Parts: sequence; C-alpha cells; structure tokens
Amino acid sequence: MAELTYREAVAEGIAQEMERDETVVFLGEDIAKAGGVFKATVGLYEKFGPDRVRDTPISEQAILGAAMGAAMTGLKPIAEIMFSDFLAVCWDIVANQIAKIRYMTNGQVSMPLVIRTANGGGARFGAQHSQSVENWSMMIPGLKVVAPSTPADVKGLLAAAIRDPDPVMFFEQKSLYSSKGDVPEGEHIEEIGVAKVVREGSDVTIIALAAMVPRALDAADRLYSEAGISAGVIDLRSLVPLDTKTIFEQVEKTSRLVTVEENPRLCGWGAEISSIVAEERFWDLDMPIIRITTPHIPLPSADELEDMALPSVERIFETVRQGVD
Repeated sequence: MAELTYREAVAEGIAQEMERDETVVFLGEDIAKAGGVFKATVGLYEKFGPDRVRDTPISEQAILGAAMGAAMTGLKPIAEIMFSDFLAVCWDIVANQIAKIRYMTNGQVSMPLVIRTANGGGARFGAQHSQSVENWSMMIPGLKVVAPSTPADVKGLLAAAIRDPDPVMFFEQKSLYSSKGDVPEGEHIEEIGVAKVVREGSDVTIIALAAMVPRALDAADRLYSEAGISAGVIDLRSLVPLDTKTIFEQVEKTSRLVTVEENPRLCGWGAEISSIVAEERFWDLDMPIIRITTPHIPLPSADELEDMALPSVERIFETVRQGVD
C-alpha cells in the first residue's frame, strides 16, 4: 500500500492504463505540461509524451468531438472537461452522440471513452463552477456514471472505466483532491456498478456518494456515540450501473433509509433510489425514506452560505437522529 492523495490517485490510475495499453490517449485543457488545473495529471506528459497526452483549445465541443472520433476509430481516449458545469456547453455531443453511437450502429461501433471532470462544491467557486451534476448523466441511456470517494477507488474505478467498452462519466469531487488514503501499489482495478458498505449498522442505512461519504461516516460515528444509533453507510461509487442488491440487503437489515446527496433536491439521484426501494422493498421499511440534499438553488460562493447549502455532518446527524427517534 502507498498513501496517496485523491489527485495523485487520478494520475496513478491513468498512468497504469497508459502503460498497459498504448491505445489509451489523454486530451483536455492544460493537462499536459501544466499538470491540470487541479494538478491531478502531473507527470503524465513527461512520462508518455505529446502524442498521447495532448493539450487542447478551450473548447469543450472540440475536446469531446475529437475524443468521440478517436474512440470510434480504435483508440481509448480519456477526455477531461475541466469543471463538470461545462458539460452544459457540450451536452449535445454527450447525450445525443456519445451515449447513442453503439446502440444506433447495432454494436458495430463501440465507444471506449472516459469523460473525467471535477464535480461539486466545497471549494468556494460559485454558482457556475460548483454544481454537482452527476444526476444529469444518470438519466441518459448509454452512459455509465462513476463518482469515487477515496483515492483507492479513484485509481481502481478509473482503470475500470478506461477498460470499459462503453462511455463512462467519471466525476471527481474537487473538494476531495487533497484527501489522503491507502492505495494498492501495482495494478489495481475495481468493478463498476458495485457499491461498498463502508460502515455496518443495525438501526438505519445511510446512502452517500463522493464527498458526502466521509460526512456520512462522521455523522454515523456521532450518532452512535451521542445517541446510541447504529448507522450503516453505503458508498454507492457508481450510479449507473446501480447496485440495488447491496441497497436492498442493507434496507432489509435496518428497515430505515436515508440518502445524502450533494446535488440539488429536485430530480436528484436519491429520488430514484427512493422510488426503487419504495416499489421493491416497501414492506421492509419502518419509517419514511429521508433525503438530505442541497436546496434547489444555485450554489453560493460565500463560505457561510455554501456551507449552509451543502449537507453537513451536523445536518446529517440531526436529521437522522430525529427521524429514527
């Protein structure tokens, strides 16, 4: 094991796959000599050279248009969209082209393409650079959607995404880039579509994603120590495919479900999970499903306002405590 930051694990996962497969290429804004605006791709240009690690113009349409063409003609591109908010600029290419090519060609053309992007709030970047938009991708048929919370999962899931024959949206939560954790050395790969129970519990199940996972874990520790409530925590890790098996098993065990979502409340991923659980496991529930979300507002840049909007450890603790009591 090696201790790496979340941002170092990004470069580690990309390097692992570029060493393994010479058809893997990487393109985006300032990813080469600059090492990325978040310094998540430092060293890749020096290691793999300008033919495989390419800076692009400031044009999201150009980045994904080139990446789509490369994927259709035999390469395995990784394309970086600097901020997930900017996916709105190139959404036609993502939703109407990349997601549908394999289906519309009856499998004659595959799309082994990874779209990496920095997602979410917590860094005081304001309304146009702090959105949590993973639910945008979740609703588009043909896309896989991954959002890791730990450096180990960054490396393993990024490697899996690069090897996948389908397009994968890979959301890196920008406030986690400096977080640290143990990462397996050598080749490491995780399975997309498998959630992880990161804390066992008997009274309530909390489902979280990306930056909300460590907050849910901290809240679960407080719930046990201060209120005697045993809360289990599921790190979803991916939204598509969605691991309903693990969700159902934990709901059957605890009979109570809470989702913690960074995305705005309306049409968030927790609403879909709540719908699935209500349809498939209604009689296992002993209380209504609770969703803890960001309000349906543009995210403020002021420290106090952003902290108030995002689900906090305190809000998770109090909401779960009141719901279970």
